[in-house]
Amino acid sequence: MAKTSKVAVVGAGIGGLTAALALLRAGVDVEVFEQATGFGEVGAGIQMSANGTRCLFGLGLEAPLRAVASVPAGKQIRLWSTGQRWSLFDLGERSVERYGFPYLMLHRADLHGVLVQAVRALKPDAIHLGARFRGLHERDARVWLDIEGMAPAGFDALIGADGIHSACRAQLFGAGTPWFTGCMAWRGLVPAADLPEHLSAPLGTNWVGPGAHVITYPVRRGELINFVGVVERGDWTHESWNSRGRIEDCLKDFQGWHEDVQRIIRAIDQPYQWALLGREPMPLWSKGRATLLGDACHPTLPFLAQGAMMAIEDGVVLAHCLAACPEDPPGALRRYESLRQERTARIVRGSADNARRFHNPELAHAEGAAAYVEREWTPEQVNRRYDWLFSYDAARAAGEATPHIA
Repeated sequence: MAKTSKVAVVGAGIGGLTAALALLRAGVDVEVFEQATGFGEVGAGIQMSANGTRCLFGLGLEAPLRAVASVPAGKQIRLWSTGQRWSLFDLGERSVERYGFPYLMLHRADLHGVLVQAVRALKPDAIHLGARFRGLHERDARVWLDIEGMAPAGFDALIGADGIHSACRAQLFGAGTPWFTGCMAWRGLVPAADLPEHLSAPLGTNWVGPGAHVITYPVRRGELINFVGVVERGDWTHESWNSRGRIEDCLKDFQGWHEDVQRIIRAIDQPYQWALLGREPMPLWSKGRATLLGDACHPTLPFLAQGAMMAIEDGVVLAHCLAACPEDPPGALRRYESLRQERTARIVRGSADNARRFHNPELAHAEGAAAYVEREWTPEQVNRRYDWLFSYDAARAAGEATPHIA
């Protein structure tokens, strides 16, 4: 396609950059505005299921992603107290056989770096750093973006991809009213070389227990092990990924857990902690020529490992809709919203359900726990929970009539 429109993206996270890359590949001009002054080792691990790899491989990123990813052999459940194991599902060959695409595990910074490089390869000056959003308004069939230190600029459409504390959402629809879920989370990274072989194997592990759970998996070609621990407690309500915690406090939250969990925690260089807040799915994401994407419109709890996947899917669907209808950006945004709302709301609610499943009181004692795990994680139950997630094709969902993003 010829460049027939120009789109602003506020936020250079995973979803915003996916949308920018897909739009550029479709011939739509893009400017990305990011308030951070640079990119670094931000965040920790991301589990990329087949619905995400399908999107990014379709955007030409298979080789760079495989170069930085870990390819897990499978997932397992382990019991908090005894360490007993149950195989959950094969993530290697089975993912490709069943869904057509692999399951990858990545450091968030590595995935982000791949996207930044891909966007800049198509348009070197597309990403503007140190660009703080101040407001937007519509006039003369354009949406005007006000960025601190820059002259107001007009665009055919604007995408608010500025995360869970979205300033774009606050202006368009209000800040919203999140509630504290009663859970807080720990995260950290451990060099695989600092752990025994059985703790650095290419497996995703879900440790489940009464009132808490732990997830570990390898990232960065298996060089690092990502740790996330979620515990029910009410004295930490700060929702930020960058709040530093103390190892002794993390150990206290998982006191009595299996020595393997304790060993991983002791090996973390710097743990971080954040509160988990819940939000109802938004009834509207779009207003005129502006819309929202990813955590800005459907933030979710991290219990289905689909937050980043939803943002990636959003970016692909939104790019297809805008590229297919350059003469009517408001209509394209409404179509995008209608295509994405039901799926994202189902994921948000399914994530909350998984929290209850992972923390069930029946897990307190080994005898009852074994029966509970074997009942809740049968192959039939696992397929029912995950097939609809992993088999989703974002490009196809956008409609066969949309232009191919090649």
